[in-house]
Amino acid sequence: MNAQPAEYAIDVHGLNKRFGNKHVVVDLALQARRGEILGFLGPNGSGKTTAIRLMCGLLTPDSGAGTCLGWDIRTESREIKRRVGYMTQRFSFWDDLSIRENLDFIARMYETPARGEAVERAIEGLDLAGRADQLAGTLSGGWKQRLALAACMLHEPELLLLDEPTAGVDPKARREFWEELHALAARGISVLVSTHYMDEAERCHRLAYIAYGRLMAQGTAAEIVAQQGLSTWAVTGEDLPALGRKLEGESGVEQIAAFGASLHVTGRDAAALEATLRRVTEGTPWRMAPTETGLEDVFIHLMKRSSDNFAPAR
Repeated sequence: MNAQPAEYAIDVHGLNKRFGNKHVVVDLALQARRGEILGFLGPNGSGKTTAIRLMCGLLTPDSGAGTCLGWDIRTESREIKRRVGYMTQRFSFWDDLSIRENLDFIARMYETPARGEAVERAIEGLDLAGRADQLAGTLSGGWKQRLALAACMLHEPELLLLDEPTAGVDPKARREFWEELHALAARGISVLVSTHYMDEAERCHRLAYIAYGRLMAQGTAAEIVAQQGLSTWAVTGEDLPALGRKLEGESGVEQIAAFGASLHVTGRDAAALEATLRRVTEGTPWRMAPTETGLEDVFIHLMKRSSDNFAPAR
């Protein structure tokens, strides 16, 4: 029986997963719309990869339920897997095979129908035709990344799961990769992508931030910034580290972070924060000015508010 078309590519709630005594995913509830790029962010070891696998039926939750592409993540994982393309952080290639030969070998392993047509379609769709006969071992990081995406697209999936796909890739290749993702989303393909890059986060339609197994925030970039209610000031001048030390523990100061040639000072009590900054900088060469709170400010703030569920118990 086919699942009925659903508004959401992913719709899960109450997901929990433990490995031994570690609670890796805690009461996760998340929705991703069809044709949407959902960015999944969080510190290393925060449970992102486990959460991705749970939401798409690749791993069974200890508790909780939901659907992926309209199929039940607990009982219909086989149907989900047929419709999902999964690109891991370390996608493996055969260095002594060409792009075309790699794709053909992968298609053969997965018994892809009309294998030759599927391979050529993936090559054309990801603009690999000019390098189709080049050995994978001689490709740059950006082209290897494109080959990995082509391999995920062989069976024409409805949902792509991309686990930090641009790690170690140069900025130009990253930008081109994201242009490909938006082209796929425009065709109705849903994309769930984990990333550490703030510029990539801002390219997503919506974001979800997970820290140590718990979902801390979700929404558009603007919505997540607004939800936190933070006030941010930029301070410039000489010896900013000295200013940072002066501000530690002061009223209204919750976060201090260097941003290029300035220091971003952030807090939720806007009046207390401004009063502290004016007092500390008065009569000094330091200059302060209000600045827009950015995603990076917000994510540093969220990480500070979260506790590491893998830290040793005290």
